[in-house]
Amino acid sequence: GQMKPIRNSIKAIIIRDRHVLLIKNIDKDGFWYVFPGGGQNAGEDMLAALRRECFEETGISISVGPLRLVREYIGRNHEFPESDGDVHQVELYFECGLVSGSEPKNGEMRDTNQVDVEWVSLESLGSVRVYPKLFQKGLGDFHTIYVGDIN
Repeated sequence: GQMKPIRNSIKAIIIRDRHVLLIKNIDKDGFWYVFPGGGQNAGEDMLAALRRECFEETGISISVGPLRLVREYIGRNHEFPESDGDVHQVELYFECGLVSGSEPKNGEMRDTNQVDVEWVSLESLGSVRVYPKLFQKGLGDFHTIYVGDIN
């Protein structure tokens, strides 16, 4: 079928006290987690998109650090082709910090499935449903930034 236009999604890796800030979602199979952030608008640079999306989802102000990971998601190649078959998303993960005094909460303009924000301990990443699944192995050193089309 016809593919939608490629979409850029800019994501934040925020670590504090050996915990990472994740967006908690729910579906028929239970809870699942993604990193804060979201779609970049035309005419908006990546850092502006990331700041806006983090604020909308979690009410936080962030400082943006280095790019850590670039991931593609071409839906028809993975486990949800019936719902994601027309999706091609490019995700860019930046290491970020919380601006002093900023504490995450469930944001005003949160995503459809979003039920909460949660500080997940780095040790427990392997035992939760987190996307991309690469992060179940932890947030250690990535040997490469661009990891291709994975789920």
